[in-house]
Amino acid sequence: MDINNLVIPGIWAGAVVVILVLLRVSNIFRYISNNQVGIVEKMWAPRGSIKSGFIALHGEAGFEPEILRGGIHLFFPFTYRIHTSDLVTVGQGKIAYVFARDGASLGASQVLAANDTEDKSDFQDVRRFLVGGGQKGPQRKILREGTYAINTTQFAIITDERVYGHALSQLEQGVLDNMKQTIADRDGFVPVVLAVGQDLVGIVTVHDGPSLPPGEIIAPEVGTDLRNAATFHNNFQEPERFLEAGGFRGRQLQVVVEGTWYINRLFATVEAVPKTVIPVGNVGVVIFYTGPRTADVSGEQYRHGELVMNGSRGVWRDPMLPGKYAFNTYAGKIEIIPTVNFILKWVRGEVGALKLDENLSEISLITKDAFEPTLPLSVVMHIDYKKAPMIIQRFGDVKKLVEQTLDPMVSAFFKNIAQKMTLIELLQNRAAIQEESGNEMKARFEAYSLELQEVLIGTPRAAAGDRTIEDILFQLRSRQVAREQVTTYQEQEKAAVQERTLNEAKATAAAQVALTQSLIQVKVHENEGAAALARAQKDAETVKVTAAAAGERSRLEGKGEADRALAIGAANAQATKLSVDAYGGPEYRLAEQNFSRFADALTKINQPLVPQFLMSGAQGQENSGGLIPTAMLSSMFGRMMPDALEKLKEEAPKPAARTNGA
Repeated sequence: MDINNLVIPGIWAGAVVVILVLLRVSNIFRYISNNQVGIVEKMWAPRGSIKSGFIALHGEAGFEPEILRGGIHLFFPFTYRIHTSDLVTVGQGKIAYVFARDGASLGASQVLAANDTEDKSDFQDVRRFLVGGGQKGPQRKILREGTYAINTTQFAIITDERVYGHALSQLEQGVLDNMKQTIADRDGFVPVVLAVGQDLVGIVTVHDGPSLPPGEIIAPEVGTDLRNAATFHNNFQEPERFLEAGGFRGRQLQVVVEGTWYINRLFATVEAVPKTVIPVGNVGVVIFYTGPRTADVSGEQYRHGELVMNGSRGVWRDPMLPGKYAFNTYAGKIEIIPTVNFILKWVRGEVGALKLDENLSEISLITKDAFEPTLPLSVVMHIDYKKAPMIIQRFGDVKKLVEQTLDPMVSAFFKNIAQKMTLIELLQNRAAIQEESGNEMKARFEAYSLELQEVLIGTPRAAAGDRTIEDILFQLRSRQVAREQVTTYQEQEKAAVQERTLNEAKATAAAQVALTQSLIQVKVHENEGAAALARAQKDAETVKVTAAAAGERSRLEGKGEADRALAIGAANAQATKLSVDAYGGPEYRLAEQNFSRFADALTKINQPLVPQFLMSGAQGQENSGGLIPTAMLSSMFGRMMPDALEKLKEEAPKPAARTNGA
C-alpha cells in the first residue's frame, strides 16, 4: 500500500475538521430554530464596553437589544456569542409578569416599575423600552395570553409554569423565585373572577402609588369616568391611568363587582367579601369612616350627634332601603334596623328572631302587701325607617337601646305600679294596668324615636319553691267556685219551675184530645136540645092552632046552630049545646089558653128548657162521669108532650049527657 495515498486524504479530512472547528468557534454562521430567539452578545467592539446599564445600545461590547428570529445568520468571526431562548408562551386565561434587568432606577416610594411610554410592543422592543425611560425591576404592565419573542436577557418573564430567561447570578435567581412565590400566594397568575350568583364584591388594596394623607384610612374613588380615557383605569386593570388619575396606595373605596378582571397582583390585591343584603322589612343605616366632613343636618333641636349627607363621613341621613349592595365594608358599617313590628320579651329563656332581648328577664316587683312576684312582659314596637339614623346616632345600635334604656325604663314603670296595689289587685286589674301602661309608655317611647304598638302583660309569678301566690290564687278560685255554685243553684231552681210548667203543658196536651171531644159533644148536645125545644114549640103552636081552629069552628057551628035554632027552634038550640059540650066546655078552654101562654114564654127565653147535663149515680154510666146528656131528656120530653096534652084533654070535665027532653 502506498503511504502517500493514505496521508493525503487524512490531511484533507483534518483540514475539514479544523475548518469546521474554526467556523464553530468563530460563530460566523448560526442557525436559530423557529420556536426560539437568538440573543446576541458582542464580545468586543472598537467602542469598548458599555459605560452604564446592562444593554449595549450604541455598539459597545455587551448584550445587544435586538434579538434574532428563526433561520441561518452570518456574523463577523470571533466577535459575537449567540444565546438561544424559547419563545415566551402565556396560556389562555393566564397572566405573566415581567422583570426588567436594565432601565431607569425606581423612585424612593415606587414598588413597581413604570412603563407609561408609548411602547405597544409588549416588551418585544428593548431599545424603545430603554430609550423611552423604562424602569428596571418588576413591571406594572402584565402580559396576557399569547406567544412573544422577547429578549429574555433584558426581561425575565415569570409564568405559572416557568421563568423565561437565564439568571445572571445566583442572587438574581433567588429574587426571581421569591417574586414567583409572591405572585402564586396572591393567586396572581389567573385573573380575578367574581362569578354571577355568588353575590361577592371585591375589596381592592393598591400596593403602589403615593400614600394616603394623614387621618385617612380609605383611598377615595378616582378614574371612574369612562369618558376620560386618560384616567379611566377600568377597575385597576390600567395601573398607569390609575396613578395618573391621582390614586393613592392602600385600601380603596372603589370595589369591583361581577366579572373577570386582569389585575397585576403585585400592584393590587383583591379580597372577595359577600355583598351587603338588607332584607325586606329592614333598612340599613350607614356609618361611614371616610369621605369629606360636612355640616350636621339633624336640626337645632337634636343634640345627640350629627347626621351628614350621604357620602360624607359620619352617620348618613338617608338609610339604605331593602336590597343588595356592593358596599365596601372597610369603608363603613351598615346597621340593620327592623322596620316591621317586632316583640321584646322580658321572659328569661325566650329570645326573639332579632336576639335583641336575649339579656332580658322577668321584672321583679314588690306589691303594696309586701309580696315579691316577677312579671313576664312583652312589648310590641316599631321603628320608623326615617328615624332609624337618629337611633343609631344616639345609641349606636338597637340592642344597646333595648338593654341600656328600654329595660330600666320599663322595669321602673311597672315597679311603681306594683307598689300601689296589693297582689290580688295586681292580679285582678291586669287589663286596666295593661291599658294604662300602653298609654303612658307610648309618650316615653316617642322620646327615643320609637313607636310603641302594644304592651302585653303576663301573670305574675313567684320565685321557685314559693307557693304564696299559688295559695292566693287557690283562694280566689275557691271563692269564684262558690259564686258559681250559688248561680248554679238559682238557675236550677228556675229550671225546676220551668220543668213543672212544662209537665203541666205536656199533661194538658195529652188530655187535649179528650177535652176537644167533650167540647164537641157539649156542642152536639146543645144543638140537640135546641132542636128538641124547636120541636116542642112547633108542637105547642100546632096544638094552639088546632084548638083555635076547633074553637072557631065551634063558634061558627054554634052560630049556625043558633041561627037554625032561631029558625028551627029549640031543637037547634039543643044541638048547639051538645056540640059545645063535645069540645070540652069552659075548663078545657082555660087549660088550652094556659098552655098557649107557657109555649110563648119558652120561645122568648135564652136558657135551655132542661140542663145540658144531669148528675146521676146510675150504673152503666161510668164513661159519662155521672152526666146524663140532655139529648135524652129532649127525646123523652118530645115523647111526653103529646101524652100530656092527651091526658089534659081526658081530665077535662065531660059535658052532661043530653036527655031526650033537651
